[in-house]
Amino acid sequence: PVKNMFEILVTTIWACFVMYTLWFFTSAKDYVPLTVKEAKMLWKIHKQFDLCNAKTWQRIMHNGKIVGFKCECGYTYVQKRPIIINSPATVRIHETD
Repeated sequence: PVKNMFEILVTTIWACFVMYTLWFFTSAKDYVPLTVKEAKMLWKIHKQFDLCNAKTWQRIMHNGKIVGFKCECGYTYVQKRPIIINSPATVRIHETD
C-alpha cells in the first residue's frame, strides 16, 4: 500500500510540473517597448480597420517605456511576447583590408 501511494504521489507531482511548464511557456509574457511612431501607426491601423472616429489616444507605459496605447473609443493594445523568446544576438562583422 505504501509503494502504491508513493507512485501516485510521484505521478501527481510530475503531472503538476508538466502542466506548470506548459502554462509558463505558452502564457507567461513580457512587455515589448514601442516607439511613439510605432504606437501612433498601430493606433491609425486600429482606426482604419475598426472604423473608429476617435481623435486622441493615450500611451500605456511600463517601467518608463511605451508598451501600448488606449484609444478614446475604449480599444486597448498592449504589445507582449512570450518570456522564452530572447532578443536576437548581435552579430558583429569585422572588415578586413
